Amino acid sequence: MAGANFLLQTIRDEAFTFTDGRKDFVIPKDGLQESDDLFPYLLVNIGSGVSIIKVDKDGFERVGGTNIGGGTFWGLCRLLTGLKDFDEMLACSADGDNSKVDMLVGDIYGGRDYADVGLSSGTIASSFGRVVMDEGSLEDYNKADITLSLLRMISYNISHIATMTAEKHGLKRIFFGGYFIRGHAYTMNTISFAVDYWSKGGLKAMFLQHEGFLGALGAFLQDDEANAQAVMHVRSISADEETLGDSDSADRVGSRRESSGRNAKTETWCSSSLHSAPKPFRPSLQ
Repeated sequence: MAGANFLLQTIRDEAFTFTDGRKDFVIPKDGLQESDDLFPYLLVNIGSGVSIIKVDKDGFERVGGTNIGGGTFWGLCRLLTGLKDFDEMLACSADGDNSKVDMLVGDIYGGRDYADVGLSSGTIASSFGRVVMDEGSLEDYNKADITLSLLRMISYNISHIATMTAEKHGLKRIFFGGYFIRGHAYTMNTISFAVDYWSKGGLKAMFLQHEGFLGALGAFLQDDEANAQAVMHVRSISADEETLGDSDSADRVGSRRESSGRNAKTETWCSSSLHSAPKPFRPSLQ
């Protein structure tokens, strides 16, 4: 938790939302500060399993989790596809069509929406449920389709649990981190959509620029002297950037803010600003 708190309180553009391939930075209202607007928040760490931590100014508490996490995706994907490398699995999912293995609402209702309850025909009714309807074997299915279905199934379920936990504890900020995310655009898009869907637009998923270093940074900061040196170093870098000419500074900052060919914008911790972003893409979700 010390690593996450340090990054969020010290680095101006550490946190961001991710919608339709666009990275929007979320910054404190007054820039670098120990703002009360940050706490409390929910940190969802997706490693082999998932730990859900409530963090406030005075400490933290593990308030939830699930054994269905990144290890679940990796293990099942390896068994079903033969792929062994995690990044290779993520790359493979980009070419997938999960409707080839997932049962959709349209498969149940003759290709029609289930309008009475607001479900479109493309909504996932059962992950991997279409396989039950077919007579083929594993070799008949495309690895990319299987990988994408797994990725969506696990991302949706983690997001659902995280959203319910946040609402139970009255938290407005959810940060997702851990090895499972790895800056993967589709994973972040899926999580962002699911949180927006399950919260009915009341919450937004947020991610961290340096999420892969939270544990190492937290351990380093246990040393008080190292903590003080780290804060001074980061803030001196920030001060140096502010003294640069506008164009030079913009070039340096802008180089960190490119995503999918578009420049990111910044938002504040204020809930009104957080909810002003355009609606995320709408993949099928039940």
